[in-house]
Amino acid sequence: MARSTKKAPTAQGGKRKKGPSKAAWKLMDRTATIAAGVIATQAATLVWRAATGRKPPTEDASRDPAMATREAVAWAVLAGASAGLIKVVLNRQAVSYWVRSTGELPPGVKRPKA
Repeated sequence: MARSTKKAPTAQGGKRKKGPSKAAWKLMDRTATIAAGVIATQAATLVWRAATGRKPPTEDASRDPAMATREAVAWAVLAGASAGLIKVVLNRQAVSYWVRSTGELPPGVKRPKA
């Protein structure tokens, strides 16, 4: 007996609409967030080395009283700002790709009210 390749109709009697998957968007969003963290760490390290000529402070070194508070705060600001900036850029690119691919906003993303 041959199997039917047609999709089962919905309760309303119409055909099921195959739309973009919420799971696919979650995967894209989380991948962009993880990539942003990795890229931000590398970018902050490069900027720190270019500006100071030294390795960036580690978490343990930033607690050391011998390290200047100004240096520890400068590293924290640089690392945090680069992480936030890169996360925004990569997430916007992911949304843009989703919209180009599907023609609609990702699940859970709404346009701001004017």
